[in-house]
Amino acid sequence: MSASIELSILPGRPFPQGATPDAAGTNFSLWAAGAQRVELCLFDDDGAERRIEVEQQSALQWHCFVEGVGPGQRYGYRVHGPWDPAQGLRFNPAKLLLDPYAKAIDGTVDWHGPTLLPYVADGGEDSDLTIDETDSAAAMPKSVVVDEAYDWEGDEPLQRPWSDTVIYEAHVRGISMRHPAVPQELRGTYAGLASPPVIEHLTQLGVTAVELLPVHHFIDESFLVDRGLTNYWGYSSIGFLAPHGPYAAAGSRGEQVREFKDMVKALHAAGLEVILDVVFNHTAEGNHLGPMLSFKGIDSGAYYRVAEDPRYFLDYTGTGNSLDPTDPQVLRLIMDSLRYFATDCHVDGFRFDLAAALARGLHEGDRLSGFLDTIQQDPVLSQVKLIAEPWDVGPGGYQVGAFPVLWSEWNGEYRDDMRDFWRGALSVAAFAERFAGSADLYADGRHPNASINFITAHDGFTLRDLVSFDEKHNEANQEDNQDGANDNRSWNCGAEGETDDAEVLALRARQQRNLLATLVLSQGVPMLLGGDEAGRSQGGNNNAWCQDNEISWLDWEGTDAELIDFTRRLIALRREEPVFGRRSFFSGRDEQGSGLPDIVWMRPDGPAMTDEDWEREDAHALGAFLNGHEAEPDDETGEPAPPADSFLLLFNAHHDGVEFTIEAELGEGWQIELASDRDGEAAAGGPVDGGSTILPGRSLRILRRRA
Repeated sequence: MSASIELSILPGRPFPQGATPDAAGTNFSLWAAGAQRVELCLFDDDGAERRIEVEQQSALQWHCFVEGVGPGQRYGYRVHGPWDPAQGLRFNPAKLLLDPYAKAIDGTVDWHGPTLLPYVADGGEDSDLTIDETDSAAAMPKSVVVDEAYDWEGDEPLQRPWSDTVIYEAHVRGISMRHPAVPQELRGTYAGLASPPVIEHLTQLGVTAVELLPVHHFIDESFLVDRGLTNYWGYSSIGFLAPHGPYAAAGSRGEQVREFKDMVKALHAAGLEVILDVVFNHTAEGNHLGPMLSFKGIDSGAYYRVAEDPRYFLDYTGTGNSLDPTDPQVLRLIMDSLRYFATDCHVDGFRFDLAAALARGLHEGDRLSGFLDTIQQDPVLSQVKLIAEPWDVGPGGYQVGAFPVLWSEWNGEYRDDMRDFWRGALSVAAFAERFAGSADLYADGRHPNASINFITAHDGFTLRDLVSFDEKHNEANQEDNQDGANDNRSWNCGAEGETDDAEVLALRARQQRNLLATLVLSQGVPMLLGGDEAGRSQGGNNNAWCQDNEISWLDWEGTDAELIDFTRRLIALRREEPVFGRRSFFSGRDEQGSGLPDIVWMRPDGPAMTDEDWEREDAHALGAFLNGHEAEPDDETGEPAPPADSFLLLFNAHHDGVEFTIEAELGEGWQIELASDRDGEAAAGGPVDGGSTILPGRSLRILRRRA
């Protein structure tokens, strides 16, 4: 939009918020309840700025309609009002602000350009109290007007049942950056993730949903830029309705929206759901000393939780600030973002980062908070997949098991207990509780699928590193290895890091198979960390949030083909056999008249576990009989299910071999389906002779008896 072109400015309308184009122009609307003046700033391709006084106010919205302005137009706002940080008031019109409702954002923050700090940073204790009047526009990304017309060609969200779901946690860049079959220009983009080679791997693996690390537009923090690093994970959001611009191969003037939708459509066509990791607990603006990019300059005290002294922010997230979902406008923004991605972008679900911070009332975690209530009654969002990361860093922030019906949760108890069991640091009772779906956490009206089971995730060691390192090795992060968790519950199997010791390598391979089999076949919803199926390593880095390089990217040419095959067979077994992935908890009873309970936990010598057996702290081996004749009734008709195959799962976390005896009442004709101590096809097909089988140390066996 050239500065010389005469523009016609009309009053416009307050809703919808953001920039809404039509054939005649674009309606702009910004919520700024405490503002005294608002200027809309339009930028041409050369960066020249034209300011338009927004004079119309209604419903706390500042709005206008600009004729002749259409898709691709870059814009921002300058918001005028009192500067009094001691009272929580930080209006500074010198700082260009992004539209919180922008559907696209063009460009990145230039930390070496004009300062983005709204105060004079002279290093003094009270420096944040003095306003800085340097114009920040040249250093700021710009909001973009977006044409939302799109042909979905009949695509709809897949609505796959939780009981049929297997999640693959992936990073948009990391999954395709090193794939030799993905065209160079598409690597690291939405289009790269949606490319045939990547989709083929996911579908052949058998996963049903891709959970993407944050794709809301985010920025790199200034201290990372100074170190030559970037915010790879993306937990630094600044645009909650805008797909991250740099992830698009096609461009960032609105093209990223179309490319994102193309990706969703392609994944759906392959039968893969799309779940977004969303970060509504904080923003990229940091604490009271952080930059002014959007929310802080529009209404700092409304968007952020503030301390008793309003100069300072409350921080339940470890990032310097916490969004305040108890404020109606913040809650509306969150809900509008979710509905936009669910309805306009066909996303199938959301994983909420540090969800306990959103569920807080004033201070404590509150399962009846306005945020949870609003989700619960929403006719759209109550029907998509909802996953909570049920903790934050504030007091009382660990809320595993406390979220209400409709929610599933990342089960941190599952992760910790399964890691401990297979390294020999946990007895069988907790292992059995987690394997059977964590009824101790979710039997309050929910079901096993409330538990999102995981062994590893983006935050922490990869699976290969979990069995290769006792200690973290985060030197590349340039924080003297002080960052990242110290309690990893990992075990290097006898050597730290890379080794050529054949015995250690064999044990590591077995442990990876043990953990994968446990994860995929447990009741609940399994989530694999992308690359774990291929033996991906980060060199012992357990906090690779700033490593946008080969530390984090999946090495497609160095994959472990045998581990990929083992994982495929596990997922196929889960998909095909009804004893895995139940919709309800085991009862421990004979419900269908088969003569045996739906599950029997067994000692290695054969008898069922007793209370005394469960209490033994030195017990590290047990078996589980899953009765295929006790399959759940049909979910829709309630009709009894036909008899299915039964399975014996034998677990030995001892360092020595253990002989397992199979009681006669469990039947005969058992065949080895999979075994973690054997590779490839040799792991299947063999009969179990004489009613017993010997498991080597640190191994498992899966036995099948045909119906």
